[in-house]
Amino acid sequence: MSSPIDVDVRRITPEGLVSWLETMSTAFLARPDVGRIAENLGPYYDFERTWGAFDGRVVGTLRSWATEITVPGGALVPAVAVAGVTVLPSHRRRGLLRRMIAAEHEAARARGESLGLLYASEASIYGRFGYGVGVTECDLTLDTRSTGFVEAAGAGGVTLAPIEDATVQLIRNVYDRFRRAGVGQIRRRDHSFSTALGLIEIGWSPPWKGWVAIHRDAAGTPDGYVQYGADQKWEHGQPRSIVKVDDLIALTDEAYDALWRFVADLDLVATVQVERRSPFERLPWILTNARALRLEGVGDGLWVSLLDVPAALAARAYERSGDVVIEVVDPEPGPGRTRIHLEAGPDGAACATTTRAPDLTLHADALGAAYLGGTALRQAVLPRGFEEHRPGALAEADALLRTLDPPRCHTFF
Repeated sequence: MSSPIDVDVRRITPEGLVSWLETMSTAFLARPDVGRIAENLGPYYDFERTWGAFDGRVVGTLRSWATEITVPGGALVPAVAVAGVTVLPSHRRRGLLRRMIAAEHEAARARGESLGLLYASEASIYGRFGYGVGVTECDLTLDTRSTGFVEAAGAGGVTLAPIEDATVQLIRNVYDRFRRAGVGQIRRRDHSFSTALGLIEIGWSPPWKGWVAIHRDAAGTPDGYVQYGADQKWEHGQPRSIVKVDDLIALTDEAYDALWRFVADLDLVATVQVERRSPFERLPWILTNARALRLEGVGDGLWVSLLDVPAALAARAYERSGDVVIEVVDPEPGPGRTRIHLEAGPDGAACATTTRAPDLTLHADALGAAYLGGTALRQAVLPRGFEEHRPGALAEADALLRTLDPPRCHTFF
């Protein structure tokens, strides 16, 4: 067996994509047609952001894509979305994951991307690389037979749309307006809208087959959409079909309510299911029987890491005023420490590195978790510990970072 230093971490070339995909799918316990996937998705890969660990062959994988995330106050902060992170079973616990993440983080900082974002296949991995749970999510299951809606109005303004390029452009525009106004929402890749509707074949799974319904406001302007499929089901001669919502985006409460009424009122349907939504949805409050809606699988959604701590903290807004010096224990290339002075309030914020004595020392993953305002800092510090140098500093920093409304992210990658 070769030593860790014999394994080379570098960017792959387009010619190496099939081998890279073979390694990634093997680590994820999947056996797709990687040649077909490479042919279909190769044009959308950025090979400056696609890393491999090489031991004669590809033994580790990591890729990323450029995005931006809406932070408290409405700023759009450049971010790197990290995905496809694997190491073959034969090469685990040899530091390859750390080396690939460190390489991508260094490149992201050079590109001016202040935040790292990912979804974790295993929750125990990414805290040591500076990522914390910034968004909580859940699955929703609605028993349509057991409830109605508080207001008697139907699903007005909702019409079915053809699955075609014009609809792709329509929902892309609606989503772009939506994500710019929602803390935690990210910019999606342009091709993801076509792949989501099955107009671009991927190869990981059969192309999507379903329907898209659009909501328009009183002026006829699209302000929401729902993408859904269905599993036909009958029990003792009675229709009990299940609607599976793939995406539901609404710019207004009116559009949100109407789209939910639309899927709940579909003929032959007994259940509506949707994955990766927020525990803080409006939906249960507009039902006549909130118990008809089950929240399941509540847990970690989007993970966040502050790659440039001063820039990230200065970019967001704060609902309270505070002045605190925080020492952040960095996971890489380190461990090292970054000490910053944050002066923030409703009128603006300033954050810069400092040599002042710290009020609070914590680990980078805790700050990443609390950054978007939905995770309590006083809880995020518990797994890895903290040190309070000034009494009350943790409570002050916790209150400063929190926001009234929790962040949400409706985009999985």
